[in-house]
Amino acid sequence: MATTTTTLSDEATKAVDEIEETTRGVQNNIAEAADAVRTAANEVALRIPDAAASTRSAIDEVDRQLKAGSDEMLSAGTTLTFGLAIGLLIGGANRLLVAAALVPVAAMGLTLLGRANGRSRGSAKTN
Repeated sequence: MATTTTTLSDEATKAVDEIEETTRGVQNNIAEAADAVRTAANEVALRIPDAAASTRSAIDEVDRQLKAGSDEMLSAGTTLTFGLAIGLLIGGANRLLVAAALVPVAAMGLTLLGRANGRSRGSAKTN
């Protein structure tokens, strides 16, 4: 009976050793994953200012082109992009895609409304 207890004790010791080894491996994997995430986050953080600057310059260019465009071009663009957005909606496209298609409609429509308001104010002042 003493040999059986010794054998079970040896098997239990081996099992504990295997569990400890597995635990150390998991801890190492977690540490490596955390380092990889930290490195990726640092790289993204370094690129954010450049992305913001390029986005800012693109928005400024779009605003300049909208202000320089004629009313006819803006109304045609507004109608075309609105039709595209409605077509996407009817076609069953993702709502996020439909919303993205409505962004130019809003930009061009607001520019047209701003021009119309400016004209009505200007004509009211001159009369």
